[in-house]
Amino acid sequence: MADVQAREDPAARKQDVLARIQNLYTEDPDREIGVAGELVEEVAEENKSLLWFLLKQVRPGMDLSKVVLPTFILEPRSFLDKLSDNYYHADILGQAQTLEDPYQRFKCVLRWYLSGLYRKPKGLKKPYNPVLGEIFRCCWRDRQGDTYTYYVAEQVSHHPPISAFYVSNRKDGYVIEGSLLARSKFYGNSTSAILEGCARIHLLNWGETYVTTAPYAHCKGIVIGTLSMELGGKVHIICQDTGYQADVEFKLRSFLGGADQTNAISGRIKKGKDTIATVEGYWDGKIDIKDKRSGEESNLLDVAILKEQRMPRYLMKLENQQEFESQRLWLKVSEAIANDDQVAATEQKTIIEEAQRARARNLLSPWLPRLFRRDSRTVPEGIIDQGWRYNHVNTSPWQPEEIIEFEEGFVISSAMRRPERLREPPPPSDSDSRDELARRSKTSTRTMKQALIAIDSSLREQTVAIERLSKTVEAMSETQRALELRPQVRTPTASHTWDLFGGFILAMVLQALLNWLFYTKN
Repeated sequence: MADVQAREDPAARKQDVLARIQNLYTEDPDREIGVAGELVEEVAEENKSLLWFLLKQVRPGMDLSKVVLPTFILEPRSFLDKLSDNYYHADILGQAQTLEDPYQRFKCVLRWYLSGLYRKPKGLKKPYNPVLGEIFRCCWRDRQGDTYTYYVAEQVSHHPPISAFYVSNRKDGYVIEGSLLARSKFYGNSTSAILEGCARIHLLNWGETYVTTAPYAHCKGIVIGTLSMELGGKVHIICQDTGYQADVEFKLRSFLGGADQTNAISGRIKKGKDTIATVEGYWDGKIDIKDKRSGEESNLLDVAILKEQRMPRYLMKLENQQEFESQRLWLKVSEAIANDDQVAATEQKTIIEEAQRARARNLLSPWLPRLFRRDSRTVPEGIIDQGWRYNHVNTSPWQPEEIIEFEEGFVISSAMRRPERLREPPPPSDSDSRDELARRSKTSTRTMKQALIAIDSSLREQTVAIERLSKTVEAMSETQRALELRPQVRTPTASHTWDLFGGFILAMVLQALLNWLFYTKN
């Protein structure tokens, strides 16, 4: 009886979840973040022959995704893991959630976006290309509370290579979802790693969605000069709900450029066609923002301060990982690289890649991802969307009956209070201030907006289902018309079939309407 009461008690259930996290996860010991300035590496003499062997396989303009890379240039972790580097400061999005002014929220989201770029691998390295069906998960603990930010990712396609990911901390008010196609181009003495796709950042209590793109990584000095890497290209952060947009350019250092050009960025924040502010600085150093109307200049972020505020990351313990989780899958390759044994690393990497090819040959039907599904949605003009969405996506605001969010089996959900323990909120008293009533009105409006979005999504899914059913009925009608040509066989007419179909659709609509009315009443 005592165990049952403990499970029903919200505080006890919350402690059970926290205890489970501490039991299954361990803090990531890798705290290497790199230093400010140019990222360079000298290639050892014994590896130069391997590099020349690689160069013989490629030609200018060629996509490098199918080229076998030597293990000495590999960073000992998967690309799915590397994508999580953007979320060590996801708590900044929690701060954006508390701001009333939409412009201040936009600046906060921009600050978060730029905070995820400064981590650099030791030396010039490239992460492993994930195999089809590879999965990865981790979480970060909030430095000031007991909430966790959860991250799950899956390699949903191998040719072309597409990675899908989902990040959630609904208690603190944000969810992030996205998918990226990774491709690379070889230009002779340089190569670029390009990420095509976008991410969506949802601020739940405000009903706002921010669409972002990613810079590309440019590596030069492969044949002549020092091997170095920079970020380049123009990225976009767009919120169509408020009308604010930022365009930020990552500048490549010119051939004769000085140190002041290394890792420099510049950009502007606009609302509509009007420029509100400009942004200047270095993505691995300080970035300042200047208001165009007032002329006031302030610091947007300082990496030297920011890196001391990183949330600790937690990884699933190896003994608790599944077969295709990144760490476990690539464990022997990573161990060989750590031991500087390039022969063993190459052998183990080949075993994984050959196993993937064998699985692809033995597929009897199209492969379906485990955690994500195709879901095309509208995006701002000029933005590419790879079109993958988490199966268990939840972008509704945190509710009073929810106790704590958790991840289990790559499914992110929340523990709920027992229905009988819910209490109705007290009615507003005469002492309520005008500001408090206005705040409640805003909250109700945002909740209604979320509900309308959910209803719209459901209607779209029902429309697709009806279209499929219509095509099936049309095919049936064609078959029946063919059978009518045979005198000895009596078949129902097409009009009778459409009458049945119309009755079926009417019944579906009436049932949906009744469900909605009773759900609203409850």
